[in-house]
Parts: sequence; C-alpha cells; structure tokens
Amino acid sequence: MYRTALRNVLAHKGRLLMTALAVMLGTAFVAGTMVFSDTFGKAMRESNSKSYSDVSVQIVDNSAGATASLREKSDKSAVTLTDATVQQLAALPGAASARGVVSGFTGVADRSGNLIGQSWTAKGANFAPGPDGKDARYPMVEGQGPKNGKEIALDRKTAEKGGYKVGDTVRVGSNGPVLEAKLTGVFTTDDPVVNSGGTLSLFDRTTAQQLLLEPGRYSSIVLAAKPGTGQDALLSQVDQQLRPGQQIEVRTGEQLKAEEERMITSGTASMRTMLLAFAAISLFVGIFIIANTFTMLVAQRTKELALLRAIGASRKQVTRSVLIEAFVIGALSAAAGLVAGLGIGAGLQSVLASLNDSLPTGALVVKPMTVAVTLVVGVLVTVVSALLPAVRAARIAPVAAMSSGDQPASQKSLVVRNALGSLVAAAGIALVAFGASKGNSDGRMPVALGAVLAVLGVFVLLPLLSRPVIALVGPALGKLFGMPGKLARQNAVRNPRRTAATAAALTIGLTLVSGLTVIGASVSDTVDRAVTSSMKADYVVAAANSMSLSDKVPAEVAKAPGVAASSPMTQVSWELGGKQRDISGLNSESLDKLVSVTLKSGSLAAAAKGQLLVDEDLAKKLGATTGSTVPVTYPDDTKGTLTVGAVYETGGLLGGAVLANSEILKHDPQPYLESVLVKGTDGETAALKKALKDATGANPVIEVQSRQDVRDGFSQTITFALNLMYGLLAMSVVVAVLGVINTLAMSVFERKREIGMLRAIGLDRSGIKRMVRLESVVISVFGAGIGILLGCFMAWAINGTLESEMAGLTTVLPFGQLLLFLALAGLVGVVAAFWPARRAAGLDILDSIKTD
Repeated sequence: MYRTALRNVLAHKGRLLMTALAVMLGTAFVAGTMVFSDTFGKAMRESNSKSYSDVSVQIVDNSAGATASLREKSDKSAVTLTDATVQQLAALPGAASARGVVSGFTGVADRSGNLIGQSWTAKGANFAPGPDGKDARYPMVEGQGPKNGKEIALDRKTAEKGGYKVGDTVRVGSNGPVLEAKLTGVFTTDDPVVNSGGTLSLFDRTTAQQLLLEPGRYSSIVLAAKPGTGQDALLSQVDQQLRPGQQIEVRTGEQLKAEEERMITSGTASMRTMLLAFAAISLFVGIFIIANTFTMLVAQRTKELALLRAIGASRKQVTRSVLIEAFVIGALSAAAGLVAGLGIGAGLQSVLASLNDSLPTGALVVKPMTVAVTLVVGVLVTVVSALLPAVRAARIAPVAAMSSGDQPASQKSLVVRNALGSLVAAAGIALVAFGASKGNSDGRMPVALGAVLAVLGVFVLLPLLSRPVIALVGPALGKLFGMPGKLARQNAVRNPRRTAATAAALTIGLTLVSGLTVIGASVSDTVDRAVTSSMKADYVVAAANSMSLSDKVPAEVAKAPGVAASSPMTQVSWELGGKQRDISGLNSESLDKLVSVTLKSGSLAAAAKGQLLVDEDLAKKLGATTGSTVPVTYPDDTKGTLTVGAVYETGGLLGGAVLANSEILKHDPQPYLESVLVKGTDGETAALKKALKDATGANPVIEVQSRQDVRDGFSQTITFALNLMYGLLAMSVVVAVLGVINTLAMSVFERKREIGMLRAIGLDRSGIKRMVRLESVVISVFGAGIGILLGCFMAWAINGTLESEMAGLTTVLPFGQLLLFLALAGLVGVVAAFWPARRAAGLDILDSIKTD
C-alpha cells in the first residue's frame, strides 16, 4: 500500500500540481515572514547595541518639555534637572562623570523649505564638548560642533538628504520658533532614531535649552561609573541623593538596553503576527483546494480503490494510502515553500529599504524554528485537508463500487449539512447583530465570535446556495452564449459540493477585501462630513507631528494679512460628571465664524459666558440639558460646576464638549494647542495660504491646510492602509485562482467522455472553450458575490462597535468599487480557465469517447 501510494503521487503529479503550488505559496509566506522578522530584529538589535555603551545610569525628567502634563509641571515638590543637579551627581563617590542632556523635537528644512524625513523622528539635542572640544557621542566627520546660537551641526544622512555642506545656512524649527544657523559640523552617531531614518540637529547648550526646554534645565542626565563601581551600586547612590519622585525616572544602562531589546522584540513580534495572520488566510484558502483535489481524485479512482479492497486491502490501509499521498505532497511543497520563503524574506527587506533607506539591514537569518514550523505547517495542513476524502475512500464497497464512477453525495448528507450550516450561520448573525447594537467596544467580542460562526455557517451552506444563485444567471447565459452557456450553468450546479469548495476560496478573499473597503469608505465619509459640514474656517494651521503648537503661533497667525477671524483650537481632558472627558477650546468671539454647529437647544453665545456646550451623546451620558449644571474637577484638583449653555448635534469637528479658551486658561494655563483655525477676508486664496505660512516663519514642521487638504490627508492615510492590506491579501487571491484552475482541470479530465460526445454531435472547439470559461466565470462570480455580501455585513457590524469612538460613523457602500471587485472576479475566472479550456478543446474525439 505504501508503494501504491507513492506511485499514485507520481501518476497524478499533473493533477496535484496546483495543490502543491497552493501549499508552497502558503508555507512560503510563513517562512518569508519568519525569515524577514528574524533578520530585521537582529539588524535592529545590532544597530542599537551601542546606544547605551557610555551610559552607566540615566536620570530622565518626564516633566520637561512640551509633552509634559500640567499636573507634572505644577508639582512644586518635583525635582528638576539643572546644572546644580549635574554637579551634585558628578560628586557621587561612584560617578566618573555626569553629562546634562537636552532633547526635544526639531525639524530640518531642505533647500526648498520642506521637512527632511518624517516629523515624528526629528530630534534636537545639545552638543556637550569635553576639555578637548569634542563630544564622544557625536564624532565629527567634517567641521566642528556648534559654539553659539548662530551655529548648528547635523548628522551625516540629514546633511546629505538636504544637500548641505559645512558653511551653509540651515533652517530648523520646532513647534513654533524658527532658527537660521550656520552649519559648522557634520557628525555620525549610534542614535537609534537616526539609524532608523530620523534627523538629529545639535545646538550649543544654551540654545538647546531655550529652543527645546527652558533656560538652565535638562531633560536627562547621563552618568558614567568609576572603574570598580557597578551600575546597580551607582543607581543606589543616585536614589539616595535625589530621592526621585514620580516624574523622575532612573535606570541603569543595562536596564535601558534590555528595555530597548524588549521594544524591538515586541515590535518585530507584532509585525510577525500580522504577516502570519495573512499567511494563515492563504493556508486556510489552500485547505479548500486540497480537500477538493483529493475528493475528486478519490472519485476518479473509485474502481482502483474498490479493486484494492477486493484483493484484501482494509479500510485503514486505503485511508492510510491517501494520507501518505497527502504527506508526501505536503512535505515536498513545504520544502519548496521554505526555499521560496527566503526570496520572500529578501523581497520584504527590499521593500522596507525602499520605504526607508536608513533602516538597518543584514544577511538573511534562517533559524531552525523557521525550518521546523514551515515543514510542520505544510504537512499538517495538507494531511488534515485530505483526511475527510481519505475516510470517504475507505467507505468504497469492494464490489458495488467497481462499476460506478463518481459517487454523488447522498441526499441525507446534504440535508444534515444544510441544517447544521443554517444553525451555525443563524447563531453567528445573531451574535454579530447583538454586538453591533452595543455601539461601543463592548460589542467587539460578540462581533468577532459571531463573524467566525457566520462565515463558517455560510461556507457550510454554499452547496445549498449555489443552485438558486447560479440559476438566476442561467437564462442570461443561454441567451447570450447559446448552448455553451446552458451547458456551463448545468456543469456549475451539477456537483454543488465541488462548486462550493472552489468558490469558497474566492469567498474568503473577497469577504476580507470588501469588508476593508467598506470600513475605509465609511471612515472617509465620516471625516469628510465632519470637515465639510462643521468647518467654516478656510485654513487649519497645525504641527505636522501632531504635537502642541507654541503659544506664540496664534498671535502671529492673527496678524497675517487677509485674516478675518482666527482662533486657537485647544484640547484639555477634565473630569466631567465623574469621568475624564475631552473638551475642545475656541475663542468665543469667533466661534460662529470658524465652525458650523447644528444646535438642538441653547445658544452659541453661552460660550462667551463661560458655559459648556455639549453634543447630544455627551448630554445623554451626563443626564444634562440646557441650563443644568455639571460637576467638574480641574487639573489642579479644585472642583466646581459648569452650566450647560447649549446642546448640539453629534459629529463634526468639535467633539463631545466645547468651552471658551478664556475659561480653559483660568484652570489650565498650558493646554494642548492642537491647531489654529483661520477665516480669510476673501475666503480660501493662495495669497492667504502664503501669508499664513510666512507668519509661522515658514516653519518646515507647521502645515497650513485647506479643507480639501485635510480631507485628502485622511483619505491618503486610509488609502495607504487599504493598499497595504490588499497587497497582503494578494497571496490568498492567487491561491484561490489556483483552486479554480485545479478544479476545472480535473473536471475536464473527469468529463472526457462527455466532452467527446459533445464534440461528436457538433459542438466545435471554440464552443468547448466557451463552455469551460463560462463555467469558471460563473463559479468565480458566485464565490465573489457571496464574499462581497459577507464583507459588507461584517463591515456594518464593525462600524457599529466604533460609533462611540467616531461620532457620526455610518456604513457607506462604495458600489463602484464593489462592482469592480465582482468584475475582477469574472476576469479571474476567465484567466483561470485558460489552460483547462485549451486542454478540453484539444481532446481527441475518439479517444475521449472510448475512455472508461
């Protein structure tokens, strides 16, 4: 039986080719993901290994800088890091040296005034030279470090990207001020941010403190231990000296390095998990192909298996022989997938390098675990997929089956299947509907569980659905394509199980693709409505890195020529009604000129009286109406009440609550300054945009955006995310196409006599090709159509769980894109049928008719 199984693999290698390819592609994705994540993780760890080589102990002040909260800044007992602190720590018995570090956000403009690199990886720091005039952290490859406020040094990669040389004038900016300085030096560094594509600007100490923090203050202090003093011992001395509070964080260099490695490991693990999830989708699609293939092979070999039973083979031996075939195919395909995975790993590394050429790379890392997981997954998926066909093969009667060909499923088995599928699908849909009705994150778990059950139930019901759905297009096929169209419809519904198994592969892919598309369209529509309906302002001035603007920006913007009205838009988080809630702040005198608010009760004029404006959702949660009061706890822990002056329609630019800036500043002198809204005298004009940009000093990190720019920014983000998902799902679609090809090819072999008879009674070669192609198109469109319906349903449910986080979110169906997916599915059917149709048309009439 073992020899027979191996011979069957060789005898049917053509028919098993697509199955082997499906397994290979799925395992290649798994292997490529693991190789890429291991390679990238190793490169990152090696790149960052020197980051803390000169650090024995680091003391960080979390209350320093623009990101610190008001509570931290108002803590009078808080320890701050100053020159006195540096001298105090340098005098510790175990400290060899102490260095004050200033760090913060600083963007560098290129010669066109555009920001170099990404805003969230743009840093500024102080140049701290020793007695020799050098800073060991930043060895200069050209020139020297900055010595005053008119000088600056840049890392080598940033200088190259900006086209700067020593002696050039460089423009840099943070969240407000802009500095023009002479480039005096270009340096190299082991800083992980720079090595990952970020930018680093160095200033002299005084300038760095004024620009990034405040005079005389440091964001951190780095200590080097004396020979013979351990890092933990020095840490203990620092703790005794400083007695750090909540805002001061003290760690050893080893702890920092270990934390860095944990972050890298966590990041690569998250990336690996995401990629493996899409690999699992490809393998799941492959299960349908493998099971379908072995089911058809067993049906085609009925006589052969019956003969083996007749000469003494037991049921276990027949089952085992089929599983051995699956094992051999799985092992060979997984081995090929492992080799292909090396190419995928290298390709992913190249893609990442093209997106950011500064990211570290290295030789491909292939761990034993990668090899083991790839082989085990390939074999396991193939064997498990072939298990049910193997059991069916063992049930073939020795005598009764010898004269029969394909054995159709019994009516009883289909009835049981349909009943089970209906129950599972109904339970899943009920759970999804229940979760979506929650309207918040509490419904996510029911939606997730219900989605799984609903999808499984629909898959089980696909044979039942195939007949009525395909019957709908039957008349059209007959009228448009004549006899080949009628035959194609009949072939598609002849074996519902086979049609369902083939269509299911495409159903999975289209469920995910259409679901993501609907969610993306819904979010885009919500953002577009929020911006279009509630924003009267012509321009929004905001920092590119989403950090708080300098409090100097609103005044400069208000003085720009062509500005009719402007207001800083602030954000605070106060305790309203016993819970922390976000409140937006705007100047009361320009509120109605910059935003459009649909009032349900009250008046916008209430803002000028220091009263609170809330949307309908928040009003319900607070149990408040116009004129009622709401208890509030301010950041300094004082308590009070706010009168509700108006209730407005939920959704839009303002969020859940609005208060006049004048009222916010009484209790929060440094609120988060999100943006500045501007209304122009002549509306939206190029001259006004330029004037606003000039008012910010042409700061490279401050953007001036029109309403369309804001919409486009959100749209581009969503489009990028969708394209990324489409790319990752492409593998599963390719596997699904292989499934259609495989089914049609084996179906042609199975129907050789039928095709020969059709040719004999007058159906020409082109008619045969058309019949096979139309059958493929019908199956593909059927699978895609069910997938699109499932995807839309799932997207509706997921949107329901996001309503509490995105006010005004409604489900939008992008019919154009959904119809395009359906058309592409039809095209997939045409392409997939090319080889099977050509093969069917090329069959010899007499040879086909005499086939047993």
